[in-house]
Amino acid sequence: MKTIPISIAEVELVAFELAHELLKYDEPIPEFGSRFPGILESCLTAPFQQFGGEYLYEGLILKTAVLFYLMIKNHPFKNGNKRIAMMAMFYLLHKNGKWLDVDNQVLYNFAKWIAASDPSVKNATTQAIEKFLGDHLVDLQKS
Repeated sequence: MKTIPISIAEVELVAFELAHELLKYDEPIPEFGSRFPGILESCLTAPFQQFGGEYLYEGLILKTAVLFYLMIKNHPFKNGNKRIAMMAMFYLLHKNGKWLDVDNQVLYNFAKWIAASDPSVKNATTQAIEKFLGDHLVDLQKS
């Protein structure tokens, strides 16, 4: 089944707003318009890149893992990147009929681990994200 991507508008309307409303921490999330130009666009398009007609990242889990990693590590926003990355990940999964059955604190701790990871081990980190997603992924109807 083909993975349906998410757009900049969806990140702004859904992921950014939900992170802003639901995931309150001591550090506020700045306004969407204050994001760094081009970085969010790159984070959203990279998981869907093709070469020679073949996807570089095959399947929903790998595409989601790459999106989650890039949104955390590339810092498209001045603050709140882990929170927005979590919401964007959930939105991508929801749009494709899946969800994660995972405790919020476990997910947040995992996101913090990704943020602290060494960029030189990107592939290993992405594989760890794939495993994490695979361990917690459920059909949307069952969640």
